[in-house]
Amino acid sequence: MSAAQPIGPVVDTTPADRPGPVTLTGSRVRIEKLDAARHGDALWHALKGDDAVWTYMSYGPFKDGRAFAEWLDERAVLLDPYSYAICDYASGDARGVFTLLEIRPAMRVIEVGHVLLSPALQRTQASTEAQYLLMRYVFDDLGYRRYEWKCNALNAPSRAAAARLGFAYEGTFRQHMIVKGRNRDTAWFAITDGEWPAARRAFETWLAPDNFDAEGQQKSGLTALREQKRATA
Repeated sequence: MSAAQPIGPVVDTTPADRPGPVTLTGSRVRIEKLDAARHGDALWHALKGDDAVWTYMSYGPFKDGRAFAEWLDERAVLLDPYSYAICDYASGDARGVFTLLEIRPAMRVIEVGHVLLSPALQRTQASTEAQYLLMRYVFDDLGYRRYEWKCNALNAPSRAAAARLGFAYEGTFRQHMIVKGRNRDTAWFAITDGEWPAARRAFETWLAPDNFDAEGQQKSGLTALREQKRATA
């Protein structure tokens, strides 16, 4: 090997663990392995009528509860994507779903996707806590070094959410997929294990009760907090 040829740094090659049927508990939500029988009815009632949530998905919307239940039955048994229900902490009712997918333990790379948030979860403290709990599980418990987020390049809310949560934009794959008969350019985002410690501190500061006033409005934004944590790392 020539000394003039640049090569990457040596890294730990121990494979990461695969996701499993854990329960991740916060103060607002509980993350559970998706169970069609246990979560199906609550999910259907939380998501039905909100057709916009399915626009950028390769499936849905579903014409009725039976069609939704059949899809959920199929989804719940898959190992990749591996699906979790996002449940309200107080009631226990499922309010959304997300998955871990493109699971590559040997490379220690994994993706979060198929994010379905009911109106009750969208733009809430609970949805941010859910993403934090899953991210913490991926990095701290499973040992991944790269956590990806991909979305339709036209999906502005998803792109904004990725940036707010700490994922860095890495580029767009043009004509990457055909979804529901339409072209999809895919925007790629990721966060690495080196970026995670500052991101984790920012999440925990943002989620703390004293970051919200009596009306539930945030005092400091997540993006600003993350930049502060990076600066003081």
